[in-house]
Amino acid sequence: REGKLVETTYELLGFAQQLGCEAELFLVGSEDDLPQSGGKVYLADAAACGEYNPALHKQLILQAVEKSGADTVVLMHSAYGWDLAPRLALALEAAQISEVVELKDGALVVPACNAKLRRQVKAATGRQVITLQAGAFAPAEAAGAPTVEKLDASGEAQSEFLGYEQAEAGEVDLSKAEVIVSAGRGIGKPENVEMIAALAKALGGEYAASRPVVDAGWVPHDRQVGTTGQTVSPKLYVACGISGAIQHLAGMKKSDFILAINTDPEAPIGEVADVLVVADVKQFVPALTEKLAG
Repeated sequence: REGKLVETTYELLGFAQQLGCEAELFLVGSEDDLPQSGGKVYLADAAACGEYNPALHKQLILQAVEKSGADTVVLMHSAYGWDLAPRLALALEAAQISEVVELKDGALVVPACNAKLRRQVKAATGRQVITLQAGAFAPAEAAGAPTVEKLDASGEAQSEFLGYEQAEAGEVDLSKAEVIVSAGRGIGKPENVEMIAALAKALGGEYAASRPVVDAGWVPHDRQVGTTGQTVSPKLYVACGISGAIQHLAGMKKSDFILAINTDPEAPIGEVADVLVVADVKQFVPALTEKLAG
């Protein structure tokens, strides 16, 4: 993106490690900023091929697939990945499996029913094209230097890439906060956001929220954590009344220490929490805030 290697590159490599597969990487970029990893990188020059040219990039990736003999093509579940994955799947006559969040018993786990459920799927074809939910897989360690093989292709683009438009700066940059206290639907009503903000203040941090709270208009979008909000990794993350949908977990599970407060002891948030407090958030949070203030 804009000449710089994106960090999700290492999530792709981390997924390959979990698969136990040998991986080769395709990159539209520059020799000035290559991933720190061993193996081969098929490199197309972004200056010549464009940062976003799906028709041309598809042809380049098909070249890489032919050279490598790959049976699995993996992209991030991003605007770029959404566009390219079906094009590649059609060209390769391969199954496409979108938004993978986990590997389990040799199957790929994907969300269903607006992420309320999960299902396990396997491709019924020899090849498969996969997109990964951002943050769902631990990134590979940056180490080593790749062997570069340059690719080239020509052709007219069917769309013109005009550039990136940055979102307006919000009230707060949660990515820099060392402590975050986050509100979920379990807080009950918009007036209870105040108690979440009070706990955050007592801890010297910022308050945030899950998507349902933001969608309800209780908290501004610039305080949303998750795949459609901000990705955070504070020293302490306090999840208040948050069930733990994968989209939210992907935005905060890299936190150093996670404290979850939920009335449901089986809530998915408990799987990533260091401490799960089974309690009514509306009773526990004010009591904790008062204790800290005292």
